Amino acid sequence: MPGFELFSDAERNEVNDVLDNGVLMRYGFDGMRKGHWKAKELESELCTAFKTNHVQLVSSGTAAVSVALASAGVGAGDEVIMPSFTFVASFEAIMMLGAIPVLVDIDDTLCLDSKAVERAITEKTKAVMVVQMCGSMGDMDAIQAVCNKHNLLLIEDACQAIGGTYKNKPLGSIGDLGCFSFDFVKTITCGEGGAVITNNEQYYINADHYSDHGHDHIGSDRGAETHPFLGYNFRISELHAAVGLAQVRRLPEFLDIQKKHFEILRQELSKISEMEFRSVPEGGVESCAFLNFFLPDTETALKVSKAFGENGIDACWNYYNNNWHYIRKWHHLKDAKSLYPLSYEIKAALEKLKTQDFSQSDHYIGRNISCLIKLSWTEAEVKERAEKMKSIIETVI
Repeated sequence: MPGFELFSDAERNEVNDVLDNGVLMRYGFDGMRKGHWKAKELESELCTAFKTNHVQLVSSGTAAVSVALASAGVGAGDEVIMPSFTFVASFEAIMMLGAIPVLVDIDDTLCLDSKAVERAITEKTKAVMVVQMCGSMGDMDAIQAVCNKHNLLLIEDACQAIGGTYKNKPLGSIGDLGCFSFDFVKTITCGEGGAVITNNEQYYINADHYSDHGHDHIGSDRGAETHPFLGYNFRISELHAAVGLAQVRRLPEFLDIQKKHFEILRQELSKISEMEFRSVPEGGVESCAFLNFFLPDTETALKVSKAFGENGIDACWNYYNNNWHYIRKWHHLKDAKSLYPLSYEIKAALEKLKTQDFSQSDHYIGRNISCLIKLSWTEAEVKERAEKMKSIIETVI
């Protein structure tokens, strides 16, 4: 998956262009930069790639989620429904705004279960955040229908699913706002970076201002800009944007490689009758950044995961005991271990997580194996890997 596997002269040339020009900040210094605007160029390229009207680059995927929520008016006391399987950044970004993360079960898509979402809605619910985990998507029609029924914002975190589509729409472009990460291990990387995308002009204006201390970005004199509202610093640098600019132009290349490797692995593993692949909603096309499958039970999945590691099969995980991505081991969240005081509402919500039933999520995560698809493999290496994985699984089963 990671674009860093295939760095080329394209990335080097864009970075050197910034260094030769000497302006590393994305705003201001108009005279010095001589018309070079890497962040603006990258935003334009991303508008095309993601088929969206507006893109605001920010400093990370985590920042993208916070900026997206804030831009749509989500804040203190508002509840945001999110999945039990995601990255810790999801609840961090929500809580940073004083909003309340409400965790609910996933289904066999490994994403939000629309029925669980509907059961969790209260008078405080403001938004639903679907996280398109491991290169694929939730049942977007069902989730959107719930949001429409209850007049809720749909925030789409597509950080792990760059290049995936649902009914010919790029993942990230379906909700009211979409969020992307371009960190070091994403399909396209800036080193560090992220983006908020939307077709809502007011949300875009809010994101533009909020991510840069509230600057209105009117005129060419940064010192004369006004501040219509409070903001924070979530800016991306020109150096990071330069890397991303080269990478996004290579996205079709990366996706083709991912798909080829994905299909080789899937075809070989599909010969195992005791195994099933994750569910992909009708009309959905995975990004092929990960191959996900279910084994008969948690014990078998844990044994297979261990056997993979012992036999040199890297980048394949079972998330059941993972403390980055799954609720079971998020003790710092459930115990509200914060450096600063949390609101009563947030602490009360986190206390409930200690006894909340996530058995449905356990049923899927416990049996799941998630395999990263690397761009740097040769076709021969992928075929050898596929045969080895199949043999190990059959031996354990």
